[in-house]
Amino acid sequence: MSYRVLNFAGGLCAALWLLAAAPIGPGNSIALAQNLAQNLAQNGDAKPADQQSAAPKEGAKEGSKDSAKDGAKDGTKETQKIDEFTEAQRVLNGPAGNPECVWLGRRVVSLLWRDDLDTAFRHLDLYDRFGCPSGHIQVTFRCLVLHANSIDPKAADSLNGRVHACWINPAAPTTPPPAASAQNPTTTR
Repeated sequence: MSYRVLNFAGGLCAALWLLAAAPIGPGNSIALAQNLAQNLAQNGDAKPADQQSAAPKEGAKEGSKDSAKDGAKDGTKETQKIDEFTEAQRVLNGPAGNPECVWLGRRVVSLLWRDDLDTAFRHLDLYDRFGCPSGHIQVTFRCLVLHANSIDPKAADSLNGRVHACWINPAAPTTPPPAASAQNPTTTR
């Protein structure tokens, strides 16, 4: 509360100082007062908008190359997501192929896999609210558990890719685990 009072008092002093320092003319004082009132209303302090926005612009020049690279990566990720949604809609009949069901359902299955049950159940409530089939979550999670040996815990794309593959085709055949090579027992004497 005291911060607001002091902030208002500082703004009022700055306004009076600017009005006293401004050349007196028919339109100058009114325009200056309006500009100051807008800045106070938007920003909460008496700095002009030009001074406040100058600092972020300087930092933006340095990171513009990095942001262009990130923008290109984001663009490919976005097209990949769109392609995954259209593939799901093409392959799956009914509401399980709707984009909102695909997005929420894949999140629920991923969260269940990572043992984040609270968040998974909150997403599951949304999934049900959109009218998505709850049985598809069950068969997708079953598929994920059956294909657990193909998921690299250190690579997030491995889990996301497997969840997407199981979402599209939950009845995918499981790959048998690699057979252990038979070793000749050795004895030490």
